[in-house]
Amino acid sequence: MDYRILQMDEDQDRMYVGCKDHVLSMDINNITHGTLKVFWPASISKIEECQMAGKDPTFVSRCQVQAHMCKQAPDVCRVNQLARSPPGIGTVCQDDSEAVGGTRGGTERCKKKARKWDAEHGCGNFIRVVQPYNRTHLFMCGSGAYSPVCVYINRGRRPEEQVFHIDSRSESGKGRCSFNPQVNTVSVMLNQELFSGMYIDFMGTDAAIFRSLTRRNAVRTDQHNSKWLSEPIFIDAHLIPDGTDPNDSKLYFFFRERLTDNSGNTKNIHTMVARVCPNDIGGQRSLVNKWTTFLKARMVCSVLEEDGTETHFDELESMFLLETDQPKGLLVFGVFTSTSSVFKGSAVCVYNMADILTVFNGPFAHREGPNFQWVAFQGRIPYPRPGTCPGGAFTPDIQTTKEFPDDVVTFVRNHPVMFNPIYPVGRRPLVVRTNADYKYTSVAVDQVMAADGNYQVLFLGTDKGTVQKVIVLPSNHSLHEDLILEELEVFKQQLYVSSEFGVSQVSLHRCHAYGSACADCCLARDPYCAWDGLSCSRFYPTGKRRSRRQDVMHGNPLTQCRGFNLKAYRNAVEMTQYGVKNNTTFLECLPKAPQASIRWLIQRDNDRRKEVKLSDRVLSTEHGLLIRSVQLSDQGLYYCLTTENGFKRTVAKIRLRVLSEAMVSVLTDKQQSPWAWASSLHPKVLLAAFSPAESLAVQQYCKERKALQNLQQRQQQPQPPGPLRGDLAKLKPLLDRRKSRNRRNHVPEV
Repeated sequence: MDYRILQMDEDQDRMYVGCKDHVLSMDINNITHGTLKVFWPASISKIEECQMAGKDPTFVSRCQVQAHMCKQAPDVCRVNQLARSPPGIGTVCQDDSEAVGGTRGGTERCKKKARKWDAEHGCGNFIRVVQPYNRTHLFMCGSGAYSPVCVYINRGRRPEEQVFHIDSRSESGKGRCSFNPQVNTVSVMLNQELFSGMYIDFMGTDAAIFRSLTRRNAVRTDQHNSKWLSEPIFIDAHLIPDGTDPNDSKLYFFFRERLTDNSGNTKNIHTMVARVCPNDIGGQRSLVNKWTTFLKARMVCSVLEEDGTETHFDELESMFLLETDQPKGLLVFGVFTSTSSVFKGSAVCVYNMADILTVFNGPFAHREGPNFQWVAFQGRIPYPRPGTCPGGAFTPDIQTTKEFPDDVVTFVRNHPVMFNPIYPVGRRPLVVRTNADYKYTSVAVDQVMAADGNYQVLFLGTDKGTVQKVIVLPSNHSLHEDLILEELEVFKQQLYVSSEFGVSQVSLHRCHAYGSACADCCLARDPYCAWDGLSCSRFYPTGKRRSRRQDVMHGNPLTQCRGFNLKAYRNAVEMTQYGVKNNTTFLECLPKAPQASIRWLIQRDNDRRKEVKLSDRVLSTEHGLLIRSVQLSDQGLYYCLTTENGFKRTVAKIRLRVLSEAMVSVLTDKQQSPWAWASSLHPKVLLAAFSPAESLAVQQYCKERKALQNLQQRQQQPQPPGPLRGDLAKLKPLLDRRKSRNRRNHVPEV
């Protein structure tokens, strides 16, 4: 369905989500209740035209894949004539209720394939533009099966009216929405005028920043001019003020594009930011109906290595604007990736709006010399300065862009690029992730007031479907230290995450995930949470309770948790685990935080504890200790010690007992009762093999078993004893009944 959050309406507490053939209106407070839906498919004729044009990748191959799908689920697939498809084309998966004799697994595989094909299917109406038009209506556009269309939706004046329906006939969406649903479309509505960044043609070769839906003339970027736009992929767009005069406000478009190098052979990907004046109506004799205030600059996000080389993260994936208390203190956060064959990774860079304005007020780029090298333009710059908005503080006597002198318009056409790039704060990324099995794809930032200051908490979405909650702290070396507070699976203290498969709502403060101990709450260093003396709960900066303990900067439980039993963290409940000689066993140890370091110690026969020697046979993983080809010498008491911010604790204590192959053979001999070997042992000897917790579980199981037998005898309905597998199935929950471990990187099911 390809869900995308397209608009947040805080006035009506609604969130508008676009997907294939539908637009949803969700309650911000609880997205699972009160959802309103509008069904808006593409017309049958447009879908047929789209398929005949070859834009449906599944159209040609459906006949070929029918047999493959029905081999996997022969009783749950049927071939029929799909609506809007030629006869004999298509495979439809029946519901489980319709499947006669079909397997549930086959049905699910069949449905999964159908969903995947449908998501890649471009011949549908994928909603890509939802903008507020006035107090009662939204303006909405979709791809329309490669024929963009737009409509107005009535949302009512008040949320309690529960109004949400199409209120007009469809109109052309050309210049407002891309033809291809896989190509990003960004848009901003200003004074009932729509500003869009998209591809304006069916073939996807004519990219433009376009103003439409206006009583004035439509305006766009210079067509097929690679100096302006070169194969751009638009990421976001925002109106940002520039001073106190509203006429000086600029509309900023963030995108990445492919630019040729000086040789003209290789195309490199660069991240750019372009801006235009919303009141630009084009030139009088040159750049007619085209922007006369268009300028762009490169945004750099790179890491400087010790040898002086610079590694660039060139591909912008997402960006977020964070307002601050300082004038011109707007911060721009961007997620960048690098996908070169040599280096792969993700980074988060933050830019100060004042630095961006400085670059746009700086020198222009100019090509000269035999190799057409980029240099700073040294000639005369016409007045008013190119890129200045008409009617603003610097041009009060010029009311429209048609009054600009010809040399100003000509200069903009030939010199739209700024010479200096825009560097992030500190000229380094805020967060860097390399050699990871994921990459960052989106970012949202929240400014949080804690007991010891203000902090910025980053919520970073990954291509693995998770959201990392990260806080960045200053360190002693003028660098930054980033801490992953927790990892979540996907305003009003809520985070909304959309993906191809749905929309999730997650609270920003999840203090219960940090356990029920003061040290755990303190070590979390989460500015949303503090220890209140009983539990880890949400922190309110306006509260007057002095007992609340929080230390985001240092996170030292030894100073914050005085009066609480810290020695308890050095102990752990001993567990017994059995391994089989010459087989593999795994000792689980789950640290409470991803930044905690782990050490393994072993104690044999009441000897001193010694550190476990790691090798190719004994491996330490992030989830525990893996021992291959277990030997009798591996038997002993294992301690899993974690160190976090100087605070040490024993997370797990596991006694490993190694069983010989002969013992395992006896236990698994099917010719005799599985419990016959224990009949010759004294009960005390038998119970000595179990820990106290396990012994209590066994005793509880025996009591329940005996009570069940007595009940059966009283009812005179004797039944043969069930198989051992069933008995063990009842015994296992009792043996596994132990206190759950809370992890700060716990991934709850959504």
